[in-house]
Amino acid sequence: MGMDMQAHVLAQGAHRAGWIKVAELPFDSELRKACEVNACGRFGKNYTCPPHTGEIHALIAKAQGYEDILLFQTVGELEDSYDFEGMQEASHTHKALTQSIFDALGRGDCLMLGVGGCALCEVCAVHTNEACRQPNRALASLESYGVNVSNASALAGMKYINGENTVTFFSGLFVPKGFREAQA
Repeated sequence: MGMDMQAHVLAQGAHRAGWIKVAELPFDSELRKACEVNACGRFGKNYTCPPHTGEIHALIAKAQGYEDILLFQTVGELEDSYDFEGMQEASHTHKALTQSIFDALGRGDCLMLGVGGCALCEVCAVHTNEACRQPNRALASLESYGVNVSNASALAGMKYINGENTVTFFSGLFVPKGFREAQA
């Protein structure tokens, strides 16, 4: 690869980034229940959201097939705790950063997981019973793969909550054995 991925992510606008061994990463299949009660309103309405992402134990096993994860966060400033527009803007900024980093990698043998469901298309093809229009770029969320982000952030030396009137989003780049060494 020829670049320090952590430095690259920070240079692109991430607030913090840290490597974690996937073997130490906390997974929780119970996180799927939050999706099933449709807390965000996207359950079944996006190919990168459950149930379309696949069975939770299969997704956890897929993620556990990687050696390391580079977890990174962005922190958005809000006017107050009710600043929904600010939250949406911060989410959009985070998703754009995540997509940019994933696209720069050329995707290859890595697994990138972001926040929420994919937002590449204005209307997801799932609504018209078509195949995903951008299957090589669409990103599922960390939680849809059972990653306990609150615990993972602590392992990476990051705060899950970054103070009053802020919103924090996380993404993770899962990399195969030897990837980190090849960066040097």
